[in-house]
Amino acid sequence: MARTTMLRRYATGIFALGLLLAACGEDVTSTGGDSSKLSGSISVDGSSTVGPLTAAAAELFQVDNPNVKITVGTSGTGGGFVKLCSGEIDMEDASRPIEKDDETEAPACKANGIAYEEIQIANDGISLVTNKDNEWAKCLTTAQLKKIWAPDSKVTNWKQVDSTFPDEKLTLFGAGTSSGTFDFFTKAVNGEEGSSRSDYNATEDDNVTVQGVSGDKGALGYFGLSYYEANKDKLNVVAVDDGDGCVSPSTATVQNGDYSPLARPLFIYPSVALLDRPEGLAFVEFYVKNSENIALETLFVPLTEAQLQTSLAAVQKPVASGTTTKS
Repeated sequence: MARTTMLRRYATGIFALGLLLAACGEDVTSTGGDSSKLSGSISVDGSSTVGPLTAAAAELFQVDNPNVKITVGTSGTGGGFVKLCSGEIDMEDASRPIEKDDETEAPACKANGIAYEEIQIANDGISLVTNKDNEWAKCLTTAQLKKIWAPDSKVTNWKQVDSTFPDEKLTLFGAGTSSGTFDFFTKAVNGEEGSSRSDYNATEDDNVTVQGVSGDKGALGYFGLSYYEANKDKLNVVAVDDGDGCVSPSTATVQNGDYSPLARPLFIYPSVALLDRPEGLAFVEFYVKNSENIALETLFVPLTEAQLQTSLAAVQKPVASGTTTKS
């Protein structure tokens, strides 16, 4: 997602979140202590999917901590891990787990002495979307998705997907190859990360997919569920049949795993060095504790209670182990 688009999107959510909390008498969890004394800079980069969550968390955190400057970039999950593991940034936003065998990711962090914590911050589902005039593709099986997106796929017409579908040209839109969404989708559908046909409209800006699919009757695209939620007036969502019937993406089906195989966790990877800094520990702690409200207002799926407790424990893990010291 382009940075300007991301900022525009989360700014609206933050305003709505402030109104919601004021109306309900609900307080955002405080960072604790005299937060006004916190200062410093925190650099974050990575997933364009997770970017709006982190940007929203940063905006809220800075209300009580104006002397902490937090920058959020969106160079993609893969690009963010390269920056994290080279020591260029303090925290990575990721729409997939770090690669253990990729020399630019976990091994690179280890080689460069960059310790980090993996913290789930929300849930998401990959939504498949079609044009509003598409009245035939209400549900697609995982076999049909593979038929469409396989590396050697020659499918260019909806009738090739299903003989009952109309003779309509199929135009495809999806995530760019450096995106964690691309990695997750290709593995879920084709069984291997990066395994995908290349003759589709690839983009890091999900709004390009919204515009492309909404303007083409025969188009099919994919991106995070939040983008469908934000554009449901322009698009249809397609249910997925993984063998147990057609399931549409929703908060409930993503959290309980029924939306298979396209439900996924979303992560942040703060460096242990960041958690060793008062402002860094305070920000990450604030982010996790307020993750439910932030996720809801930015149209993501919140953590379950069990996931939340695991994430809170991960924030404190370096402190408890003595790797870092809590201020």
